[in-house]
Amino acid sequence: MRLVATHGAADRLLLETCHARSVELLRRNISPGGILAATPGQRADLRGYTAIFGRDAAVCALGMALSGDPVLEHEAATGLHTLAAHQAPNGQIPKFVDVQRSEADFWYLGCIDSTLWWLIALAFLDSRPVGTARGRALRQRYASHIRLAIQWLLAQEHQRFFLLQQNEASDWADIMPRSGFVLYTNTLWYFVKRLYGLQHAVATVENFNGLFHPFSAGLAEYRRARLLNDYVLRTARQRDLYLSFVNFAFFGEEGDVFGNVLAVLLGLAGARASRRTLDALMRSRAHDPYPVRAVTRPIKRASTLWRPYMARHRQNLVWQYHNGGIWPMVGGFWVAALAACGRGQQASAELVKLARACALKNWAFTEWLHGKTYAPGGMPGQSWNAAAFLIAEHAVVHGPIGFFAAGRAARRGAEVGN
Repeated sequence: MRLVATHGAADRLLLETCHARSVELLRRNISPGGILAATPGQRADLRGYTAIFGRDAAVCALGMALSGDPVLEHEAATGLHTLAAHQAPNGQIPKFVDVQRSEADFWYLGCIDSTLWWLIALAFLDSRPVGTARGRALRQRYASHIRLAIQWLLAQEHQRFFLLQQNEASDWADIMPRSGFVLYTNTLWYFVKRLYGLQHAVATVENFNGLFHPFSAGLAEYRRARLLNDYVLRTARQRDLYLSFVNFAFFGEEGDVFGNVLAVLLGLAGARASRRTLDALMRSRAHDPYPVRAVTRPIKRASTLWRPYMARHRQNLVWQYHNGGIWPMVGGFWVAALAACGRGQQASAELVKLARACALKNWAFTEWLHGKTYAPGGMPGQSWNAAAFLIAEHAVVHGPIGFFAAGRAARRGAEVGN
């Protein structure tokens, strides 16, 4: 094991145990309809975690395919089949499918990222070497579903920015006020464009950097972009990270860690921007003591961005849930991004910290931890925590995951061409 071997015996044992526990948890959470979001139980049932979630099933598919476990490899695509079977007539993939009721849910204002993650997971499983995962030729099998899903996404795309637009609380951070052009969502959209050869990918990445980080961009040619940028440039305080979203006359500078990490990992950030972004996240200490907090600067009640729904169930208060809680799932992608940028020693150290987070409360794989007290929050037995550890482990032990390099390679080619 190339990088893990640099650790002491105790850390190596921790990582080996975390791998085994991750495989065990994912096996336990397999159902006939696919991987469940969390381990079944009364609380999980009441909170709807024993369903097939679009984004969870997709992230789990990646980790399961990389696990080296034949059972997980075999079941990696099962949840994607269930989601495809419940695709809406307009092409949208559900937020989740309640398999017991055979009922699809599309969230209050729609769920935009389930469709994106479903497309990414299909492409990932089809990219795996023959024999490492069954259910091959998924893109061929679901060609009509894919066309419909992409058509639905294109209907959400701005015809000059070539970025997706969305309502607030409509992606993985589903009780956060991000709306308009959202950083996280558009990292996935650019990657889908690269994977499926969609038009305007170059314009997407250029406008992405121009809108979400106008501090390093030149004067926008498009007059409406200049106006949006002007609001940011006159009032923004945080200038090292990408903005979490940009809307008309308001924007998010809470420091969306997942969106920034994906911008690096999936190729939207060039070499200089990647260094700037990762260095800024390091300075924020978002990765201490466990990787990583969802935001670097939580939204407070006094903020103009605060929404009453954020206090629902006292869930999204400062340093909790999406508003600054520590998410091991996001931590897995943080480790993968560090590895992809040649920061192997940092990635290796962060992998150990990620394993420690998963191990809390006797390997509970808790959904999230409080950002300051580190108290476990949310639902235990989270499938995508285990899957994200396997993704991170693979990136550290075997080197950067080639699949994620598709966007990065395209970006490097564009930079050389310019």
